[in-house]
Amino acid sequence: MPPQKSGYYYPNKFARLTIDAMEEVMGRNGLNAILTLAGLNQYLDNPPPDNLEKQFDFSDFTALNIALEDMFGPRGGRGLALRAGRSIFAGGLRSFGALAGVGDLAFKVLPLNAKLRVGVPAMANIFTQFSDQISNVYEEGSDKVIYTLERCPMCWERKVDRPVCFMGQGLLQEGLRWLSGGREFKVDMSACIGKGDPMGKYVIYKEPLP
Repeated sequence: MPPQKSGYYYPNKFARLTIDAMEEVMGRNGLNAILTLAGLNQYLDNPPPDNLEKQFDFSDFTALNIALEDMFGPRGGRGLALRAGRSIFAGGLRSFGALAGVGDLAFKVLPLNAKLRVGVPAMANIFTQFSDQISNVYEEGSDKVIYTLERCPMCWERKVDRPVCFMGQGLLQEGLRWLSGGREFKVDMSACIGKGDPMGKYVIYKEPLP
């Protein structure tokens, strides 16, 4: 059963992108099984509308993540959530880049470090502006960027013994690849509200992977 409703929301478009991404990763039958397991049967034949109305409750988004793990196990669910997160960004969230000022030519010619300094907060601002997710970004030393989730849609009311918000990790990985013009970056999940931490935290290493 889905967790108790949170009263916090993603826009329908974000939820639609997520459902489309999950179908891309696991096929239609796999998606239908996940939606049924998550108690979200209303979306089997009617995906959320393609608009920015904030109507998709965080608890329902969490239910999708729980269903992935229940169906495929922690390891399999993690891999699929990472792939789905990447697909969410590639499938539509990148179109928000222009709104955040990171899609134009002036941005593309910046040095890599400047792209990260501007681009990662811009990604966080997309979620802050269009959803009830609360994200902040700050630098830690000269080699890391920290991306935080003070209010997280992926582990609402979950009680776990490890970080579980892999969809966000995959989304950040793909977002960084887009921002940098094709480079891959290491992104670690160092804290998670679901396991009792005060906030979720992703550590982005500025040096691209070889």
